[in-house]
Amino acid sequence: MGQHIEEIALERKHKIVACIDKEQDWERHTDILKKADIAIEFSTPDTILANIEKCFAHDIPVVVGTTGWYDNLQKVKNQCIANNQTLLYASNFSLGVNLFFALNRSLAKLMNAYKEYDVRMEEIHHTAKKDAPSGTAIALASDIIGQVSQKKRWINEISNKAEELSIKSQRIDDVIGTHVVTYLSDLDEIEIKHTAHSRKGFAIGAVRAAEWLLDKRGFFSINDMLSF
Repeated sequence: MGQHIEEIALERKHKIVACIDKEQDWERHTDILKKADIAIEFSTPDTILANIEKCFAHDIPVVVGTTGWYDNLQKVKNQCIANNQTLLYASNFSLGVNLFFALNRSLAKLMNAYKEYDVRMEEIHHTAKKDAPSGTAIALASDIIGQVSQKKRWINEISNKAEELSIKSQRIDDVIGTHVVTYLSDLDEIEIKHTAHSRKGFAIGAVRAAEWLLDKRGFFSINDMLSF
């Protein structure tokens, strides 16, 4: 992702002043970081919170594409607002995925009236992905639970309980990201699916988010950026 983001940023006439790959890089680039207008953060659930804090400490607005840290979302939001910092996060920066989110919300709202259909989900990613289910799957599930009154919570396994939304996670080599939402009845099924063919879609969205975030202050999600 870092390589794709750098490629897209340079194509769009931006300048990369520093790349942070390990803890020592923060100290090594201290003076250079003062020149940074914004940071784009794609790392791991284990390092994300420390990276956000370091960006805040350097007064650098940050676009966060890492997932698996949302249990601390409110804490980070409070810290961001209290210290007059700037952050934009998304479970997925792909335009196609965000259109898929909107489609998922609309379909869930429609299907709530038809109790003969049950809904379940599946997500597939590459073996290097640390969190399961994916942040995108959790966002899809949360939107379904918000619209389908029968569903009260998601669970990362197959469940036959009516109130549980099953998410099946698979990790397969070289799969960039696939998400499937299926509504099943005894007579038929309805399925919507998004398959990513290139990580560049995430990178383009993240760079555009950085361009949008520049000169803003506050805590944002990608929904604040996208008109739909």
